[in-house]
Amino acid sequence: MKRVSIIAAIALAAVLGAILPMAALLYVSWSRAQVAEADRLQGTAERTLQRAHRAYEGGLLALRKLNQSGLPPCSPEHLRLMRSLALATTSAEQVGYFAEGRLQCSSWGQVDALVPEPTPDHITADGAAITLGVSPGAGDLTGTLVSVQLGRHDILIDPERFVDVIADPNVRLAVATPDGRLIAQQPMPDPELLHRLLREPESGHTPRTLYATAHDQEWLAVATAPCVGLATAFQQQFWQLLPLGAVGAVLAIAAGIWLSRRRLSLRNELAIAVRRREFRMHYQPIIELDTGICVGAEALVRWSRADGTQVRPDLFIPVAEETGLIEALTDHVMDLVLSDMRELLIHDRSAHIAINLSAGDVSSGRALKVLSGKLVGTGIHPQQIWLEATERGILDIQGARTSLAAARRAGHCVAIDDFGVGYSSLQYLQQLPLDALKIDKSFIDSIGTHSATSPVTSHIIDMARTLGLFTVAEGIETSAQLAYLQSRQVEFGQGWLFSRPLPAAEFIAFHEERRKQYGKAPEDMQKPAGIAE
Repeated sequence: MKRVSIIAAIALAAVLGAILPMAALLYVSWSRAQVAEADRLQGTAERTLQRAHRAYEGGLLALRKLNQSGLPPCSPEHLRLMRSLALATTSAEQVGYFAEGRLQCSSWGQVDALVPEPTPDHITADGAAITLGVSPGAGDLTGTLVSVQLGRHDILIDPERFVDVIADPNVRLAVATPDGRLIAQQPMPDPELLHRLLREPESGHTPRTLYATAHDQEWLAVATAPCVGLATAFQQQFWQLLPLGAVGAVLAIAAGIWLSRRRLSLRNELAIAVRRREFRMHYQPIIELDTGICVGAEALVRWSRADGTQVRPDLFIPVAEETGLIEALTDHVMDLVLSDMRELLIHDRSAHIAINLSAGDVSSGRALKVLSGKLVGTGIHPQQIWLEATERGILDIQGARTSLAAARRAGHCVAIDDFGVGYSSLQYLQQLPLDALKIDKSFIDSIGTHSATSPVTSHIIDMARTLGLFTVAEGIETSAQLAYLQSRQVEFGQGWLFSRPLPAAEFIAFHEERRKQYGKAPEDMQKPAGIAE
């Protein structure tokens, strides 16, 4: 029986070694087909969202030109300008001028018929009024159009302009306002699914339909496709992966042994560390340069492996962002900061702690909602938690503008971190609702040298002053650098000249010592100018 058992075990292992890789091949082929189709459909939804923006923004640009023209209403010059803008704007069907609650003239000419001014269904962040289902009321246009009104002028857009995107013939598209008011749609086989997606935008699939959505503060785009396209994608993936499946069947046992001995990758280590919340915080003091007072700190996350080795943040933070662990890590950082600093922040209302946000959280605003929930019941004021976004991390300027504005309304101070090493420009800064600008250490290092970046430091300071932002200099290490920054009236600084990043208890002691040394009690200290209320 022993011999039979051994032979049976070997046979079973051989069968499993052959079957499991092929089963995995089928599963992976199907999964990849789903991902490929979902990515393709998501890309179509995002292109549709961009198309809606182009249609809307083209009309908005024409309206701004009209409102700024200063021409007498309905004069020959005014009518000519409306006609030329209607022709030059690809999304425009008609341009009109309203006064006294009715349409006075349009790009077709004077209007004698009584066409009332439309009642808006939606107001955009630009202040434009969107009205759906508008009848032209002038010229030879038919059907219903979308009105975009800014000031006394409006522009009529054919709803089809919002969904005229080149896509697979089986894909169906729709565009709506963020609150679910349908603007334009192609015929869809599942109206109930469309209505659900208008209420609760998401991406996924039903047994019959793949669907994807893309949305921002102005528009919501929906793309759907029948699942039959998955069969073709599955076949392509299967034949591509078949050689790998055959090799996998041969190497199954060896791979199992190798996997059992393989050291955990950094990604796997990080996932475990995040799950076990193995991180701790250090705090880099921020000093008011004119007085020497410690007004707060920048929270810096640290990770020590179980064997005591340190992993640098510039190694594990990018991995966290790539693997989707950054949200859980950011939430853990918030918990640590609020726990570490609660007593200090309640005792000294002028103190603050700055928390760095990932690119995804800057664009989505997710972290602000999480932080607001965590602050409840702590006694910490929102203005005592500053939020920092790295310049290189702001990829979605519109999403960033929305989420940062919401943070300022909630009472948080918003700073742009590492300024000068990304897409630095006055125009870039003007688009973002900010309170503070942090000058990157590389520019502070150049102070007093003849390097190519040396003159840039003063320009960055002037740029911040022009925009009404206060400045924080990073990486101050010498008295000469401090003297220069004080002479340029830079408000705050941090760096090893004052202190290295400190564990929580050491920072609290440092903060208390600086407060005693420079003779200000917490009740005498006011928060810096520029913080959003």
